[in-house]
Amino acid sequence: MPHRIDIVTFHDPPVPDGASPWVPGAGPSFHIDVADPDPAWQGWFDELAGRVRRALGWRALVIEHVGSTSVPGLPAKPIIDIDLVVADPADEASYLPALEAEGFELRVREPWWFEHRVLRSLEPRCHLHVFGYDSPEVVKHRLFRDWLRGNPDERDLYATTKRDAAAAANEAGEHSMQYNARKEQVVREIYQRAFLAAGLLDG
Repeated sequence: MPHRIDIVTFHDPPVPDGASPWVPGAGPSFHIDVADPDPAWQGWFDELAGRVRRALGWRALVIEHVGSTSVPGLPAKPIIDIDLVVADPADEASYLPALEAEGFELRVREPWWFEHRVLRSLEPRCHLHVFGYDSPEVVKHRLFRDWLRGNPDERDLYATTKRDAAAAANEAGEHSMQYNARKEQVVREIYQRAFLAAGLLDG
């Protein structure tokens, strides 16, 4: 379990000189499509989670639906975000070939940020985030999801922020990482309130 200070801290280490988070041939996407909420997204997650479990069995320590598609009533890019926890994300041989056999493709490798990896599926569309059991990001993502599920006013604030950020990013011809940057201030404000409510920060 990560320490409390790591959960409430936003870790943004710089990319090391000469490195890139993207594997060859990969990169951020352009044109941000924020779609209306779709009840089908839960079924997409169930299908994808089944494929991950079939590939890894007990090596999949956690398979968690996170991100905007996991919050009923929240508009989102129609891409399912899943947090997958494995014993050691750096040991790609222990999980990557099995996931590739189930149709997942490695896109991002960030050893400087909790050994984070991202794989994608195209049908259904998915970003599969691989972390270790001690990563604070897994706790953050679950807390953010549950806070939005339980607080409609926060969900609506985030919905407006997402739509505004997508419109501005598309007008400026920006990619998905720049879209995320446009949302960052509001996201961190929402996190702050969730941390306080959970007792992770002193008032």
